[in-house]
Amino acid sequence: MGAEKCCDSQAPLEVMRFQVLLSLMLSSQTKDQVTSAAMTQLREHGLTVDNILEMEDATLGWLIYPAGFWKTKVQYIKQTSAILRWDYGGDIPKTVAELVKLPGVGPKMAHLAMAIAWQDVSGIGVDTHAHRISNRLRWVKKETKLPEETRKALENWLPRELWSEINWLLVGFGQQICLPVNPRCGGCLNRDLCPASGKH
Repeated sequence: MGAEKCCDSQAPLEVMRFQVLLSLMLSSQTKDQVTSAAMTQLREHGLTVDNILEMEDATLGWLIYPAGFWKTKVQYIKQTSAILRWDYGGDIPKTVAELVKLPGVGPKMAHLAMAIAWQDVSGIGVDTHAHRISNRLRWVKKETKLPEETRKALENWLPRELWSEINWLLVGFGQQICLPVNPRCGGCLNRDLCPASGKH
């Protein structure tokens, strides 16, 4: 699905960028369909920094439920919205370093926000799927334990022009075929190339 599909492309640019960031924040530990439904409900209530800040926490929670960790996300969204209003004039930061300082925003979200909202591919957004699959395919020289380690290892060899594509490809593949438990190796087109094929 992707964050770029969850925002209002007709909205002013700063509103669209805010919506991209919120969609990424909601997507953590949440299925794409739930994120999309929550974003639709939020947009129907006017998804802007000011509207979020004026909204009651209970209303915001109701709009994003059943997103994973929705109670925590309500707080992160409120805190981030206040920072964006006062420190960034209602827009989102233009650097990864500033984005990761926002509550609830990690490196993966920051790199994806940079690529989608600012059209600046600053790094590879590595989530649990990209991390798992990169290790299974041995795209990293030695096994990595954390997604951030995987990101750095991938960026060392993967051509920069592919950085923006790799997350989307691996996420879909990880959700459908290369599952965390009981991967569907028998139906995988990579089974003859994959060192981990049939071992899980």
